[in-house]
Amino acid sequence: MSCIFPIICLAVYVYFGFAVMTIANKKSMPNSWLAFVPIANIWLMLQIIKKPTWWIILCFIPLVNIIILIIIWMAIAELMGFPNWWGILVIIPIANLVMLYYFAWGAPPKAAAGGTPPPAR
Repeated sequence: MSCIFPIICLAVYVYFGFAVMTIANKKSMPNSWLAFVPIANIWLMLQIIKKPTWWIILCFIPLVNIIILIIIWMAIAELMGFPNWWGILVIIPIANLVMLYYFAWGAPPKAAAGGTPPPAR
């Protein structure tokens, strides 16, 4: 019974790594395998959204890190063709797993009639 929690944590980490690696591959980023390396995965996400590397420091400041990660995921959502507010859902447990799936492997929603189409991948 006591070994279930670490296994779940490892499974979520691997899922997160594959999702970020898939997003990086879709955006033709070199070294997408960095998605599995702690701290380097933050650097990779910053490279995907073209933000300065020093933002990594902000990810280690309590409360600021939540805001920065929301900004990062909102930018990734928009880059992948989804509404940027979907990135906010990454802070909600369980919803974050669904959002990662959509960002990595899902198709962006179709534009409404008369609207602008989502950006090309």
